[in-house]
Amino acid sequence: MALSGRTGPPHGPAFTPHDAELRAAARHVARRRFLTVTAAAAALAFTTNLPARGAFAAPRLDTARLADDPFTLGVASGDPLPDSVLLWTRLAPVPFAPDGGLGQQRVEVSWEVALDEYFAVVVQRGTALALPEYGHSVRVDVRGLAPGSRYHYRFRTGAWISPAGRTRTAPPAGDDTSSLRLAAVACQAYHDGYYTAHRHLAQEDVDVVFHLGDYLYEYAVDSAGGARGYTDVVLPDVFNRETTTLTDYRMRYSLYKSDPDLRDVHAAHPFVVTWDDHETENNYAGAADENGSDPAQFLARRAAAYRAYWENQPLRADQLPQGPDAQLFRRLHWGTLAQFDLLDTRQYRSDQAYGDTSHVPGPESDDPARTLTGDAQERWLLDGWGASTALWNVMPQQVCFSQRRMDLNAEAKVSMDAWDGYRASRGRLVAGAKAAGVGNWLVLTGDVHVAYAFDIKDDFDDPGSATLGTELTCSSVASGRDGSARPANWDTYMRANPHLRFYDGRRGYVRVELGRETARADYRVVPVVTTPGAAVSTAASFVTKAGSPGLTPV
Repeated sequence: MALSGRTGPPHGPAFTPHDAELRAAARHVARRRFLTVTAAAAALAFTTNLPARGAFAAPRLDTARLADDPFTLGVASGDPLPDSVLLWTRLAPVPFAPDGGLGQQRVEVSWEVALDEYFAVVVQRGTALALPEYGHSVRVDVRGLAPGSRYHYRFRTGAWISPAGRTRTAPPAGDDTSSLRLAAVACQAYHDGYYTAHRHLAQEDVDVVFHLGDYLYEYAVDSAGGARGYTDVVLPDVFNRETTTLTDYRMRYSLYKSDPDLRDVHAAHPFVVTWDDHETENNYAGAADENGSDPAQFLARRAAAYRAYWENQPLRADQLPQGPDAQLFRRLHWGTLAQFDLLDTRQYRSDQAYGDTSHVPGPESDDPARTLTGDAQERWLLDGWGASTALWNVMPQQVCFSQRRMDLNAEAKVSMDAWDGYRASRGRLVAGAKAAGVGNWLVLTGDVHVAYAFDIKDDFDDPGSATLGTELTCSSVASGRDGSARPANWDTYMRANPHLRFYDGRRGYVRVELGRETARADYRVVPVVTTPGAAVSTAASFVTKAGSPGLTPV
């Protein structure tokens, strides 16, 4: 994450594997130091515990013997298509046990999709297996659904029935749908506070939620839950260490998904997810971690983190990692109203210039060879813009895209972890958007634990240059603990960045309504997260007109 939003522990000592699981994975790469990253990925593919088949498959559990509720981690849906949506759950009758209380047994789970909340009109049903090799997660890609429709779903195993979830499909391809309501969230450090923003978002009337990263934090969580300050709950010591292994990451997702507000918001809306850094490790860049560890060693950790992320999110099989590699960037459509080009700005990026803090741009950061997306993802994005027929081209991604000068000096510092540290890479996207004639460009951003609204300029150093699009940065759900409407650097940032139209330091989310004529953004905030139950309010609202980029306050 960027320096201005950093609230976690400082850089610790160099990473050392703490158990046999990580050491075994790292040895596959470390013993051949000459391997390229690609070859390392191939080696690691054999260390991620793929499901066994035939006589070697895990035995099946007699579900009649399940004495405790296995649906403690809730349900979720994601990546809606016109005829399909992905349904997810993960079985864990003992959620804080390494195996979830199910050992190494396969568990048969049935599922059903209905038109009504009472499941009187079931339109599809089936069964799936929860495999121990995938942490007993279940994902069902339900196909053959009606476009532009709302559905209810649930799972069952033994005598236990999961909570019901609500989801929906996208409109038909080519349909001139008139509106879409979405929300963007990011950065939910469990140890920094309650998920009050999620509780309110679960009640919002939105079609889809975009989670822009830092769903999970790798930092230790003490027995009191950090800032939550539990007095009637004592968390196990297993959480009071940094996550490094597959077991660590799986259990940390169990902790996060034990939060009722997170479970409720997943059950209420389909999610479209992408990661940032903390799902693996703070400020990592490609195969480089923040401590300068052996890349082979870090890739073993990355493989574990990526695998656990896939297991615990409503993602399709296309996103299943192969060792330390996973294609998370992908494209979704909402009729002809919107094209969503979802980016991954961590896996392929060049290492941060001048370290991963703030610095004045220079030859190292401005090297044209440096990239935030990698060449393949950059070409995919530019080609997608060229072929787009959508009215709004929306780019959900992680770190601040617009220039963000941090002081009033002639040569101001900027974040080397954001697009400011990769100005040539940003320049190629700006040029590509102009060449493709992307007239209604909307960037959704997380990472920094504050809310921003930017006009995207053709030349950020010239306030009078053309406005090419809009960037909406959602605040954090909890990271940074309680915030304030005007952070200490508010005046400096507003003066140093004329294209910055709004800045608020409270926790919350941004709600966006896309229409045929305008897009409206409402910044929804809560005053505190270190105590539960705060009310939500709208801090500011803006509109941008189709065909006329630039934000106007409402």
